[in-house]
Amino acid sequence: MPKLKTRSGAKKRFQVKKTGKVKHAKAFGKHLFTHAKSMDQRRRNRGTGLLRDMDAKKTVKELFPYGAN
Repeated sequence: MPKLKTRSGAKKRFQVKKTGKVKHAKAFGKHLFTHAKSMDQRRRNRGTGLLRDMDAKKTVKELFPYGAN
């Protein structure tokens, strides 16, 4: 059986914590902050978030074949 590769995009986008939670960056938070987004949107897009348990389990199983990190 050949070795499976970890998805390189997943390596760059997700970080799996010791507890099994998956940390990710917020979407829509990279540009157009001067005129196209409200203050509420700008505030919500700061920092990082955690995937829900169901999505985290699926992400680790499918994108990190030999475990994360």
